[in-house]
Amino acid sequence: MRAIAKLALFAVAVFIGIQFLRPSIPARPATAELQVPPEIHRILENSCYSCHSNQRRLAWFDEIVPGYWLVRHDILTAREHLNFSTLGAKPPAAQKATLYEAVAMIQFGAMPLSQYLRFHPDARVSPEELASLKAYLAPWSTQPAAATTPIAPTARTNLDTVALEFNGFAFDPTFEDWHLLSITDRGDNNTFRFILGNDIAIKAAQSGNISPWPDGARFAKIAWQQQAGRDGLVHPGNFFQVELMLKDAAGHKQSEGWNWGRWRDLNLKPYGQDARFVNECTGCHQPMRPNDYVYTPPISAAKATLPKSAIPDLLNNAAALPATLPWQPFKWNPITMYVDPKSRTTATLFGNAAAIAAIRANQVSAAGEVVYPQGAVIALVTWMQRDDQHWFGARIPGAPISVEFIDFSSSSQIPEYRRFAGPTLAEETTSPNLAQRAEFIESLPPAQLP
Repeated sequence: MRAIAKLALFAVAVFIGIQFLRPSIPARPATAELQVPPEIHRILENSCYSCHSNQRRLAWFDEIVPGYWLVRHDILTAREHLNFSTLGAKPPAAQKATLYEAVAMIQFGAMPLSQYLRFHPDARVSPEELASLKAYLAPWSTQPAAATTPIAPTARTNLDTVALEFNGFAFDPTFEDWHLLSITDRGDNNTFRFILGNDIAIKAAQSGNISPWPDGARFAKIAWQQQAGRDGLVHPGNFFQVELMLKDAAGHKQSEGWNWGRWRDLNLKPYGQDARFVNECTGCHQPMRPNDYVYTPPISAAKATLPKSAIPDLLNNAAALPATLPWQPFKWNPITMYVDPKSRTTATLFGNAAAIAAIRANQVSAAGEVVYPQGAVIALVTWMQRDDQHWFGARIPGAPISVEFIDFSSSSQIPEYRRFAGPTLAEETTSPNLAQRAEFIESLPPAQLP
C-alpha cells in the first residue's frame, strides 16, 4: 500500500513538473487581417481564429500539459497554412482562393478538426453559417474579361529544360500526349482546367481501379485564365499553370503517397520559394484522403468498388460516352474547350493523331485557323454542367448532350459532318445549319500551351 502511495505521489510530482515544460504560443497583433463583412468575420473568428490567427485563445483545459503540447503543435501548423491575421497582405485573388479552400474544408467536415470540436463544440460551423459563407463568395458572379485582341502565338518552351520543382520533382515533357480524365470550370478564380492522365492513370480510371490509384499514375492539371468571346461563349485565354501529380505510395509517404509539382506561366517557373510548398498541396487535398487525395472524379463508365470511407462521386459515370459512337474522342487528345453561360453547358474539342500533328506543326490559314489535313477527324463533345460536389465554386461535365464529328478523310473538298444527340446520343439524319456548325467547330483555336 505504501508503494502505491509513493508511486501516486511520484506521478503527481511528474505531472506538476511537466507543467513548466511549455514552449510558448506566440500571440501578436493582426498585421493585415482579412477584410470581410462583419457577419462573415464573426463566423471565421468563432470557428477558425483559435488556430488560424495570431490570437492566443486557449480554454483552461488546453493549458494542461501534455495536451498543451498537442494544441501548440496544431496551432503552429495551422498558422503556417492559413493565418487570418496576415492574410490581408496577400493579393485579393489569393485571399479569395484561401476562403474557397476554407469552405471546401468545412463542407467536408475536415475543418474544424473533429478532435477540436469534441472539446470546443461552439466552434462548429452551422449549415446556415456555411450557406452565408458560400453566398458571400458567390462563384461566377464575376465575369471573365472580354477578349480585346487574339492571343498572339509565342515561341514554344523547350520542355526538356524546365527546372526541377523545389522538392526535386522533375517536369514531365510528355504531359501534352496524355489523355483527358475530366475538365473543370472554376468560378472561384475564373479559370478552366484540363485534367489529363498518363496511360497508367487512364487504364485505372476506365477499369474503376482508383481506390487507391496505382503507383505510376500521373496527372497533369493544365489551367488557363477564362476569356469572354464575342460569340457569347467563354474560352480559354492565357495559359496560367500546369500542376503534376505522381503516385508513389512507398517513395512519398511524407506527402500522402504522391509527388507534387506546379509550374507557372509560359516560362514554366517552379512554384513556391522552397520545398515546403508541398505542405500547401497536401493541406489542400487533405479532405479527399478517402479518395486517395484526388479531387476531380474522372469521366468513366466503370463501376468502382468503393471503400466505406470513400466520398461519393468517385467516378463521373454520368458524363461517359457510349461505345456505339463511330469514334471514341477520349482516345484522342483535347484541343480546347468552352462554356456557354446561358445554357450552362461545356464543350471540349478533341482531335485524332492527324489533327493534333497539324496543330503542333502550326498548319494554319491566313486567317489563323488550323488547316486540318486529309485523315484528320475532330470531335466536339458537349455536356450539361453540374456542380462539383468535391469543390465549392467548380463545375464539371454532367450528362452529354451531343457529339459532333468532322471527318476530313474524304477525298472531297468538303469534310463530312455528323452529329449524335439525344438521351442515347443517336445519330441525327438531318442537322440544321450544318455548314455554319461545321465552320464554327473548325474555327475553334487550340488552347495556348507553353
